[in-house]
Amino acid sequence: MAGPLKGIRVLDFGRYIAGPYCAMLLADFGAEVIRIERREGGEDRNVTPITETGEGPMFIGFNRNKKGITLDPAHPDAREIKRRLIASADVVIANLPLDVLTKLELDYESLKAIKSDVIFGRISTYGHEGPYANRVGFDSVIQAMSGAMTLTGTPGMPIRSVVPFEDFGTALHTAFGVMVALFERQKTGRGQIVDGSLLATGMMFMQSLLAERYVLDIVRQQQGNTGYTAAPSDCYKTRDGWVMVAVIGQPMFKRWARLIGRTDLIDDPRCVDDLARGNNAELINAAMDDWISTLTTEEAINQLEAARVPCGKVFQLGEVFDDPQVQARKLFKPLDYPGSAKPVPLAATPVQLSETPGQIRHRAPLLGEHTDKVLSELGFSADEVAAFRQAGVI
Repeated sequence: MAGPLKGIRVLDFGRYIAGPYCAMLLADFGAEVIRIERREGGEDRNVTPITETGEGPMFIGFNRNKKGITLDPAHPDAREIKRRLIASADVVIANLPLDVLTKLELDYESLKAIKSDVIFGRISTYGHEGPYANRVGFDSVIQAMSGAMTLTGTPGMPIRSVVPFEDFGTALHTAFGVMVALFERQKTGRGQIVDGSLLATGMMFMQSLLAERYVLDIVRQQQGNTGYTAAPSDCYKTRDGWVMVAVIGQPMFKRWARLIGRTDLIDDPRCVDDLARGNNAELINAAMDDWISTLTTEEAINQLEAARVPCGKVFQLGEVFDDPQVQARKLFKPLDYPGSAKPVPLAATPVQLSETPGQIRHRAPLLGEHTDKVLSELGFSADEVAAFRQAGVI
């Protein structure tokens, strides 16, 4: 099935997560995405290697459905290759500092001079204005600067999330922006910059807690898994594991109190609303612990589910694949990759369209796997391609 983005060509100069994941989402829905790596391979290709040749699951997962070419964009003889690539593209994705983009002639003005209606998905750590414009950074740096790390974990050292949510969020924001820009181009014929930054994502994701601090000057502290503004909202130990429970709103709280045999809490002034319950979480957690500690994880989940109380087992990584809901929704697709001892489980496209769903069509490219093919399609002869390779351009 041809995806809804069939006919859209995307150049992916991305690395690590934000750029490649953004381009992957476009590729899953049918865009032709060309991943452009350095001749020795991108720095993200070999992160946490799982294959005989060193490819890691991040690279294999985020570069499915893409073609792959090698190119040294700083090489003086690469200019004509870049020109033809850009002229053929609808979208260019890059997550590089502004000074690097300018040096490589991949800034918007350089792109626009070649393709006037090009859409430039420009991803950076801090954004391309302000005193930090040329700083480099990673997800964890913005987790720190957004304030998220000061509230994660238990009192003591600031803790980052193991999930790089600033990277993923920025990729999602940028992919959404690219789609809006493509829609606008259909109407006006104009291209534009789609500017995504990890810092902007961090501010968006933390806006509620930041606003609370600014307006009310409430100083929150690290408190593990315990929610700030509702209870019970925590991780509770059963006889054989852990269960995460989240109760929000008076009707749900009443159902929970009846389930555990603590209807006295319903009219307790310390439990009058979500905020009061959050402020008295120790009281409510103690009641929950008394109830759940006598049950197995399965028993607790069955009873909580029957009372329509949101809950979930805390899985070890190896248990995730066996969950019946994960299997029913086909949330992983095993795909062979050269040098991997087993098929690599790739997460399915996380949003599905009923008529034109995203799909995984083929594996991530080997290093430079499609270089000759892509350059041939751009009009370079076999002799010219050989000369580029000899000169160290590709």
